[in-house]
Formats: sequence, C-alpha cells, structure tokens
Amino acid sequence: AIGRAFGSILARDGGHTAAVGYDGRLSSPAMEQALVEGLTAAGISVTRVGRGPTPMLYYAAHELAADGAVMVTGSHNPPSHNGFKLSRKGKSFFGADIQRLGEVAAKGDFTSGIGMVGRRDVLDDYVARLARDFRDMRPLRAVWDPGNGAAGEAVSKLVHLLPGRHTVINGTIDGTFPAHHPDPTVEKNLEQLKAEVVNTQCDVGFAFDGDGDRIGVVDGRGRVLWGDQILVLLAAEVLKDEPRSIIIADVKASQVFFDEIRRLGGKPLMWKTGHSLIKTKMQELHAPLAGEMSAHIFFRHRYYGFDDALYAAVRMLAVAAASDKSVAQMRDALPQMVNTPEIRFDCAEDRKFKVIEEVQKRLKATPDVEVNDIDGVRVTTPDGWWLLRASNTQAVLVARCESRTIEGLARLKAALVEQLTLSRVKTPDLG
Repeated sequence: AIGRAFGSILARDGGHTAAVGYDGRLSSPAMEQALVEGLTAAGISVTRVGRGPTPMLYYAAHELAADGAVMVTGSHNPPSHNGFKLSRKGKSFFGADIQRLGEVAAKGDFTSGIGMVGRRDVLDDYVARLARDFRDMRPLRAVWDPGNGAAGEAVSKLVHLLPGRHTVINGTIDGTFPAHHPDPTVEKNLEQLKAEVVNTQCDVGFAFDGDGDRIGVVDGRGRVLWGDQILVLLAAEVLKDEPRSIIIADVKASQVFFDEIRRLGGKPLMWKTGHSLIKTKMQELHAPLAGEMSAHIFFRHRYYGFDDALYAAVRMLAVAAASDKSVAQMRDALPQMVNTPEIRFDCAEDRKFKVIEEVQKRLKATPDVEVNDIDGVRVTTPDGWWLLRASNTQAVLVARCESRTIEGLARLKAALVEQLTLSRVKTPDLG
C-alpha cells in the first residue's frame, strides 16, 4: 500500500522512476519486495540497489537521477521494528507529504501502470566516492563499529581504500544486532568501541546507527564527541573554503557550537530538530554544512547535501590527519561546559504540545528571560540555557540544560522543574 500510494504521488507529479534499497533487518527483504510490487503497479519503474546503508540509496538516487527513493529501514529502532524513509527529487518527504500518502492509501486512490524492474550494484561506486574526499596528511589508527547494521559491508570495503591502520568490529550485517543496539547517541552502545580504541592505542573510533546515517565518534582516550562537537571540528575546514557561510545546528546544540562557529568566521543558525527539517533548511539556505545533536551530519561542501555518517567519518579522519593535534586534543580545546544529557520522559500525545504552549505563555510574560520558541522553548539566562520540546515522533517531552558551572546548572534545572510542575507534568530525573 505504501509503495502503491507513493508511486501514485510520484506519477501524478510527473515522475516515472524510483530507487529502492533495504537495511539488514530480518523483515526488510520481504518488505522491499512488497514495496517494489506497489511502486510498479502504480506505473513507476524501479531500480533495486539491494542491501546497504541509507546514504548508499541516496547516492544511487542522485546518480540515477531517480524521481523518488525509498529505503526500507528501522534505523536505530529495536530489531522488531521497521519502516521507510522516502525522498522525492532529492528532497525529504515528510510532514504534510506523509499525511497525503496516508490519505491516498486509505482511499485506494491509486494510479495504475506496468513499471519495469531493474537492479544496479552501486556499493563499490558509493564506497569509492566516499574515499575520494580523504586528503591524506598523516596515517592514523582507527576503529570502526557498524554495530552489525547495514553499513557493515560498506565500511569493510572503505577502510581498504584509506591509509593508516583500521580495525572493523561488528562488521557482519545481522538484523538481530547481537553485539549491542545500533544507536551511537546512547553512550552504553559505545562501550565496546571505547575499549577497543583505548586498548589498541588508536587515534579515533567511529560508530554508526542501524542504517548508517548517524555517526558516533570516540577520541583516543575513549571519550565521546557529541553531535555538536563533531560539527564544530568539521566546520573549521568548511569555513576555510567557504568563509562567512551559514552552518546549521538544531535547537538542542550547545552554546559552544554557536560561539565557535562565529569565532571561525561562520554564521551559526539554530533550527528545528529533525533530520528532514534540517535537510530542508540547508537546501533552502544553500548552507555547506548542517547537523543535529543526534549526529545526522549533512555535507553540501564537496558532497550531495544528504546525511551520510560514513562520509562524515571520512571527513573527520581527514581533519584529524591534517592537524598536528590529536582528536583528544581538539576535543579538549573546545570550551568545556556542564550539561545534562538529552532527557526524554513520557507525556501523553494529546498533552505534549499543550504543555509547551503553556510554558511558552508563562515565560513570555516573565521579564528578563530570553525565550527562543523555534522548536519548543529554549530559555537563556545568565547561568546558561535550558530546553523543553515535544518529540515529533513519540509521546514524550525532551529536556536539556547547560551551564558553565555546576551551581548554574542546578539553577537551570530548578527553573525547568518549576515550569513542569506548573503544567502538572511529573518531574523526571534530571541527573
């Protein structure tokens, strides 16, 4: 039904072709087959690119000039989950587009035709393109952990094209994810990588989510670099080539990101959380680089503008190889803040956005408080900032606080708890 509905939308918009790929989950091959049947029944000719990471499909859609692309993937979700990432003419298909697709499917308002089916093996070409932008200055030692996700085969091929010493762990694609859950934004999932980097005295470690569009980075001391820190280190090289450019991060990013981008001569822009939202804003403003705390990193500088964690790893490796500092030293050179992790806590679907509206209304009536309401509420005070926003995809609220001091962080947490209490929300453990 999803294939038939998406194919009908493409056809009515003048489209004729689509590329389709799938990840390593056990349910993905059967879902990919059904998807292709629906697309072709709508009159869309399909090129199947097979199993691999989501950015490999994006690359294929670009090279094939396909009108649409669909990736069968559950991304970083549990093994029993699965889903679809859709794009049209290189742009994200989200929000109102998804609502339209649901309406077409529910009504059975389909086009009909006989689409052709072809296959194209793009893995080697994709890997060669990844390696092309590595600028070698000195050989490094790196550990790579695809987490048994869909990037495993691509990573194993990629490291053979890069100088230095590279070790791949959990490289076999296995939809049961036997080693650990493939979500590099959760630190416990990086324990094996951290240990391997430290024990083998490597310079850096890279981890990937289940479909290879989100990156995790660990320095030589086994410490995590979070999405905003990764973005700052990558931005320095981009801004040398494109000075005064806009660099985008989401509302959850540290103040360090915004301050450092200005220091490097760029124009930082805060935008809404969500990889489709960030990607769309990046295309609108022609920004060369964008990213999220969830470590979706988007390069338009020398690349295509989609989120590709393997490409981000190559660029990170190039930045490290060109520097006389280690990754750990580059991390330590950034201003050090005291902050909470991203805190997610349950809130009913029909209540979460109302809570945000209540908090916004109260704060805007409060003097001497700076409120950014681009995505939830981000409140800036002399102590730092705190954030409260509603998740786009789950019945949860998301919070984060950041300060330069422990005492300041405590005051920010108290302000956040006060607002939650006023809206009758059970206060979460803020760490």
